[in-house]
Amino acid sequence: MTTSISLSERWDEICTPRIGVAKLTQAAFEGQDIRSLWHELMDKASDDVAGSGMGMDLSVISQLLGDQPTGLAIQKEMLALQRLYRSPCVTSSPRLRVLALASVMDIGGNTPLEFLLQDSDIELATFYAVPGMPLPVPMPDHDIAIVVAPDGDAARPSMEVIEALATAWPRPILNVPAAIGVLDRDRLYHRLQGIAGLEIPQTARATRRQLEPLIQGMLALEAVLKDGAFPLIIRPIGSHAGFGLAKVDDHVALAGYLAGRGEEEFFISRFVNYASADGMFRKYRIVMVDGKAYACHMAIADEWKVWYLNADMAVSVSHRLEEAKFMQEFDQQFGLRHAAALAEMNARIGLDYVAIDCAETVDGKLLVFEADNTAIVHDMDPPNVYPYKSPQMKKIFKAVQAMLYHRVGRQRQVAA
Repeated sequence: MTTSISLSERWDEICTPRIGVAKLTQAAFEGQDIRSLWHELMDKASDDVAGSGMGMDLSVISQLLGDQPTGLAIQKEMLALQRLYRSPCVTSSPRLRVLALASVMDIGGNTPLEFLLQDSDIELATFYAVPGMPLPVPMPDHDIAIVVAPDGDAARPSMEVIEALATAWPRPILNVPAAIGVLDRDRLYHRLQGIAGLEIPQTARATRRQLEPLIQGMLALEAVLKDGAFPLIIRPIGSHAGFGLAKVDDHVALAGYLAGRGEEEFFISRFVNYASADGMFRKYRIVMVDGKAYACHMAIADEWKVWYLNADMAVSVSHRLEEAKFMQEFDQQFGLRHAAALAEMNARIGLDYVAIDCAETVDGKLLVFEADNTAIVHDMDPPNVYPYKSPQMKKIFKAVQAMLYHRVGRQRQVAA
């Protein structure tokens, strides 16, 4: 791989246009007939650089329709033809150009930057780092780059390519690879432990071979997890959105869990009961942009395993009212209570943009579940159900856009 990076301003010549993840996801979210669009693009697509943008859109649609293997197979074919893609921009005269450095992943793998830049005067191109392939010559000239690849084993080959390139990159880079590497669940604990007002249970990697003698009573739990105690939280390494996530109360339950799984390696941590006084579980997503915390969402459910999609927020007026209040009073309430812990956490992680999934413990500490540079932050929720969300999302989008301008030394007025 060459470290001599040639740049060209001719984005239209070297970056293939595509509909993109944001617009296609929005269409699917609104219930539009993306299957018909898939057939339409199939009729037009060609196996060359010019047709690779449609191919990448076909890959996204396939995944949105639930056929990830086909989507990833199409993506692999397209990335063999072209690794530079241009997302839609609302203006033909963008004031800022951003280059995203992405991994070869499914559509939920990389930071969905398109959502954060929507309706702005910022143009976005994405370079997919494919291991073993040389850097395209030229690359699109840009004002600033941002690493959108995630942490984790699946993205590591692409991340190694990006990390090697970053040392000689001719433009500023946000979210540098070394900081993203801290986010893996077992590493994050070691980085954040000891912060006043913050609790994060230790997370350890454990293979099936390590866990089996534990089940048989031949190995103490503390030998695998230093602060370990039942009940435990367990999930397959590389899983997201609650896939394979479970709470096991004892050795028998752990044995049953492993018997029902095919994976060989897992993350384990002790369970922290974060139920509020009313017995409900409240999980928050906070976004840190250039060091400042913003409320992203609040999910309320009657079970510990909660994320926004399974919390049924749409059917509960009282829960939505509470979420609206959480957002409106964030700077004076939640954000203020945990300001010191969030600031120290952000400093230790060292990322320009990161999302934090968290809760509050019974004794009022910030309970951190995970930090992620690729969590989706969007403005797709119907305003008739969530009238309070769009203003908050736009606040986050404008903060991200202002950060990009600020980092390249430019000033612009951002509407309130």
